Order: sequence, then C-alpha cells, then structure tokens
Amino acid sequence: MKVKSKKPDLAEGDLTPMIDMVFQLIAFFMVLINFAQTESDDRVVLPDSQLVKPPDAPFDFPIILHVAQDGEVILNGDTYTVETLNTGLRRELAVIRAENKKAGDANVIIRAHQDTAAGNVQEIIRVAQELEFVQFALRAKENKRSTGNQI
Repeated sequence: MKVKSKKPDLAEGDLTPMIDMVFQLIAFFMVLINFAQTESDDRVVLPDSQLVKPPDAPFDFPIILHVAQDGEVILNGDTYTVETLNTGLRRELAVIRAENKKAGDANVIIRAHQDTAAGNVQEIIRVAQELEFVQFALRAKENKRSTGNQI
C-alpha cells in the first residue's frame, strides 16, 4: 500500500480584518476632526483670564456660538448676523425637542473674539433668551501668568 505524503500548505494570512480595522480608524478620525472643528473657529481669538476654570462636567446639549471680531456669529459652520441668528437657534431647538427635551436643558456656549463689543454678546444672549434658552457659558483662554501680589 502506497502512502501519500502530504505537503504542508503555505499559511496565508487573511487581510480582511486588518483592512476593516484601518477603515474604521479612518472613519473615527474623520468624525473626531469634525467635532474639533465645531469647537473652534480661526476667526475667534478668545480673551485671556486668570479666573477661567473648566466646567465640572460636560454639558448635555451644548450649542456653541462663535462670535467673530466684526460681530458675525458662526453656528455649526453657518454664518449669521445677530438679526438672523434666530433661524440657526430655531434649528438647534428642533433637534433638542426631537430628543424630548426643553430649551432650558441646553447650554449656549459663547466663544466671543477678545475684541468683540460687549453689546454684541448681550444681543446674542437676548436672542437666545427669546427662544427660552436660559443656560449660558462664556469661553475664555486661561492666562497662567502669575500676577504676584497685586491689589
């Protein structure tokens, strides 16, 4: 009786899981970059403050308004004036209501340029209050310089 000798098969690696993982990482970083872009805008230079501290907990429904030096308001990449901001805030309000929440549950975060007139920020808050937004936060850049013992 003849015995057949088996030649061992060459082990071939399956690249499918690795390719899947690479595509998942690419998708993850694309989403991450989009979130980072909504958190900042190049047209806004925040003022310095030594009293700034980060929030104790993340906001549940943040609505981030970037206010440029000339007073234009950027919301989710769209540019508004104080007069037209109502439209963008109504869109955000519709999203909040779709989640069965109220306008009072959202936090309006205002990132105003350091040279923006205070009156512009007050007008933005007034427009938001007309739509029943009540929680506001102003963003500033932390100034870590020591002031010494100034009185």
